[in-house]
Amino acid sequence: MAEEPAENVGGGAAGGGRGIEFESEETHTCIETVIDRLGELYWQKSYGGRDAFECLVRTVLSQNTSDKASQPAHDNLMRRYADDGGDGDGDGNASVGGTVDGGEGNEAHGDGDSATESDLAASLAAADQPELAETISNAGLYNQKSETIIALAERIVSEHGGAAGFDAFVREAEYNAVRDALLDMNGVGPKTADCVLLFSGGRGGVFPVDTHVHRIYRRLGIAPADADHEAVRDVLEERVPAAKCGFGHTASIQFGREYCKARKPACLDDPDACPLGDVCEQVGVYPDSGEAVDPAEAPGAGD
Repeated sequence: MAEEPAENVGGGAAGGGRGIEFESEETHTCIETVIDRLGELYWQKSYGGRDAFECLVRTVLSQNTSDKASQPAHDNLMRRYADDGGDGDGDGNASVGGTVDGGEGNEAHGDGDSATESDLAASLAAADQPELAETISNAGLYNQKSETIIALAERIVSEHGGAAGFDAFVREAEYNAVRDALLDMNGVGPKTADCVLLFSGGRGGVFPVDTHVHRIYRRLGIAPADADHEAVRDVLEERVPAAKCGFGHTASIQFGREYCKARKPACLDDPDACPLGDVCEQVGVYPDSGEAVDPAEAPGAGD
């Protein structure tokens, strides 16, 4: 599943997760103001409950491609290698989502288990690589991704006995142990690991950083302009309340798609168009010239 589906892992009635409410309170930091405002603009939800191995596979499929491309690949894979064909609802993740940014993300995520009569990990561990590559060809880099998925399936069968054992490990083991184990897997980077922890494990305080999140919080001036993905994650997970990290991630992705685009953020056309305009430092955005660059390329970045 992706960290975000067509609209984002948390969007709409089919977006998955559980609605949550917070007591009205005054926020004292810029980052809390941003997250609360995005939550009001889009949704406030908690996540968890997705099958961990399917989440992992869905996020691998979403790497370096959109949900529009990776979702059909996921559906084809589930039809061929899982007895019930998967949920096929397109709410992913965990491009990862929302996919994840895989057509965000909703990452794509629903509430119930997506268990199948046969073990998906065992089925994929025994898969013929060229056949799997053909099955997921919509996703791009399908030869590389098919090799990665088979290797991951083999390891999960060997170390956890299959998808059910891996799911229990992700949900129940100590956080650092799970994240370290995921990062030790070939083809799994920080974003993929964090999407599994959030959308499957339901871990609070996890804020996956995709390209949208990486851009937005440096452009806002909340994270250093030259910060890499992990440095942005450190800032967000330190400053955002744990219960708000999940929807903070998915709502940020939606905001990046609708307003804070890489080359044409909404503020270039209309200074009042952006719902975060009053708290944004516009790092790398130049309304006078109508240009926007990566914050790391802005004058003074890294000073």
